[in-house]
Amino acid sequence: MASRPASASTRPPVSPLPRTVNTQTTVLDTAHGRILCIADIRGRLSALNDLAREAGAQAIIHTGDFGFFEASSLEGTTISDRTLRHLTQYSPLIPTTQRTHLLAPSNPPSFIRSTMSISLLSEFPLLLSGTLKLNVPVYTVWGACEDVRVLEAFRLGTYNIENLHVLDEACTRVLDVGGVKLRLLGLGGALVGHKLFDCGEGRATLAGGHGTMWTTALQIGELLDTAQRVFDPTETRVLITHASPGREGLIAQLALATKADLTISAGLHFRYASSWNEFSTQASHAGFREKLLAGKTAFFQVWDAVRPQVEAVMDAGQRVLMDKALSVAERVPEDGQAGQTQGGALEEPAWKNCWNWNLCDAAYGSLVMEVREGRVSAELKSQGFNYAYRRSATGAGGSVQTPTTSNAALPPASTSLTANLNNSTSNAPTKAPTPAPQVQVDATNTTTNTTSPTSTTAEKAEKEKEKAEREKAKKKEKKERKEKERTESAKGDTPTSKAGDKAPTATGGTPQSTGTPTLPESASASFSEGGGGPKSPIGTPTKKQRNPWTIFIRIPPSASSGVGEKEIKALFGELEKEVQRVHLPVAYPGRPRVCYVEFLDEESMRRGLAGCAREIGTGTGEGQTQTPIEVKQATDREARNEHQHPGGSGGRGTGSVRGRGRGGGAYAARGFAAAGLTRGGGHFRGGHGNGGSGGGSVGSGTGGGGAASGAGAGES
Repeated sequence: MASRPASASTRPPVSPLPRTVNTQTTVLDTAHGRILCIADIRGRLSALNDLAREAGAQAIIHTGDFGFFEASSLEGTTISDRTLRHLTQYSPLIPTTQRTHLLAPSNPPSFIRSTMSISLLSEFPLLLSGTLKLNVPVYTVWGACEDVRVLEAFRLGTYNIENLHVLDEACTRVLDVGGVKLRLLGLGGALVGHKLFDCGEGRATLAGGHGTMWTTALQIGELLDTAQRVFDPTETRVLITHASPGREGLIAQLALATKADLTISAGLHFRYASSWNEFSTQASHAGFREKLLAGKTAFFQVWDAVRPQVEAVMDAGQRVLMDKALSVAERVPEDGQAGQTQGGALEEPAWKNCWNWNLCDAAYGSLVMEVREGRVSAELKSQGFNYAYRRSATGAGGSVQTPTTSNAALPPASTSLTANLNNSTSNAPTKAPTPAPQVQVDATNTTTNTTSPTSTTAEKAEKEKEKAEREKAKKKEKKERKEKERTESAKGDTPTSKAGDKAPTATGGTPQSTGTPTLPESASASFSEGGGGPKSPIGTPTKKQRNPWTIFIRIPPSASSGVGEKEIKALFGELEKEVQRVHLPVAYPGRPRVCYVEFLDEESMRRGLAGCAREIGTGTGEGQTQTPIEVKQATDREARNEHQHPGGSGGRGTGSVRGRGRGGGAYAARGFAAAGLTRGGGHFRGGHGNGGSGGGSVGSGTGGGGAASGAGAGES
């Protein structure tokens, strides 16, 4: 990160800019006063008088999304389609039925634009014309969705509304109430990192466009300049922002630089308002410092990227403001004993003394600051969440039901399943029911008129055992079916079951490829007798064969970050259009990223193999590097194992080609079978004990079944 020049740290506290700060002092009540703080009124300005009357407030502080729109804001593309849809969705001036109709997915943006009128968007024109008047002073900043041209009219003095004060980086106000002078400093707009040095359609330091507004670095610098010009140690400083200092480190740094005692913000749109200070939310001062460092890092990342272009167009006054903005971004307490000075170990005062409020929308709650005899007290009111739905919600995963909820009847269990479960669990101890669940069950059963002789705990344990037995049976059935499928596709003939039982065959002596496979009788019998579950009349569908015209790519871990289908296709250049499918298995940290690229036929795969790049770029810009990658035709597991262990079988298992543990699969065998060929004239399964006995010795070994060494590959 580039360092600022040394002269910046010796900057004079008083700005050399030839301007006068726009400041006024309003005396509300010298003995006692109440200030209503709200956010996101969203154009329903007539509600301001009602809210002030209900709270007994003498003034209102508003933190953004005020509704600065007029009729011309809807003309042309002043508001983008996306922003207009957002305003339509959240405007409190639109009836619910009309909103639902406008936001229907079938309605294009042009329909919303042609239907919307300024009366559905904001009551600001009524305020501007004098039809609507504010009964108490309102101090507001602009939010993320406002018309920048309206705010420029206030800045130029074209618009002037009684009791409406727009706070910005050049305008500040003082409220003298209850023996306290509250200095109001305001910063409007959303904080968007990549727009800090972009003014959009705005003039001077105002920034915005297409119905949105955001904060710029020059605004931050000018606000600090304003705060330094009007600094008075007898005042209590209140920083009013749309962005939250709790989430944005740069706003927290601004609060430190302006020596704010209180901050009021919005922008998070929660149903509860928040009240905190950094000491109450951070485990240590180091945590607070980390948040500020994150804001500093984010700011200077953008600044270092745009610095040459920005410095080329700045004038002398803007350079002063930019230096002040840079000083805000560098406002981070020292490491170790943070905030220490050479004269003594003095903590940063804001660490414990600066208090923050983040407000919910005006429709959901508010903050009232009551000032009396120099003390500022706070009353927070929030609509909050509605948890009533939990009383009628159906519990998932065996959760406890309320007495008003009826128990659904369980389906009757089959006789064989019940017998098996009784045999397997007859000796298992059951947990005695506790008093509280028993009362719950009795109350529920009384309500639903369905009694049970066993306790809830015993029933739950029995259900869990039934579920475990069913899962075990399903796994065993699936395993038996896979064994049969591999045998059928490898031999190319109808397999015979164990113990001489006949299995169903297809005409022509070939395995059934389109029908539903069934279990051999012996397998079904063993599943029914020992597995503890019922027989299933429906088999598992035949597994889909892989595309043989596939290219395998392995990318080192250092270059695998962010690699997706688009980046993989780009490796083939002009041949990208011949790629049929890109399969990216799950990537694990620290391991190479592998992918499979499928083609329509062998010819296109050969072209792709020849034209695929052998390096992939990592990084961006001048720091981009090329990392070698592995590109080859994809092979199946047993082909790779034959290359490593000639004549061997699939490893440990029952003696089949694939094996039951480590080893190869039956991918190539299925391919040969589909082509009308068979591989290894002997029995691929190899019986129960010997690994690969038969006409051609696929593997040798006894007992364990299928060792990794063998003499031959079998007859073709």
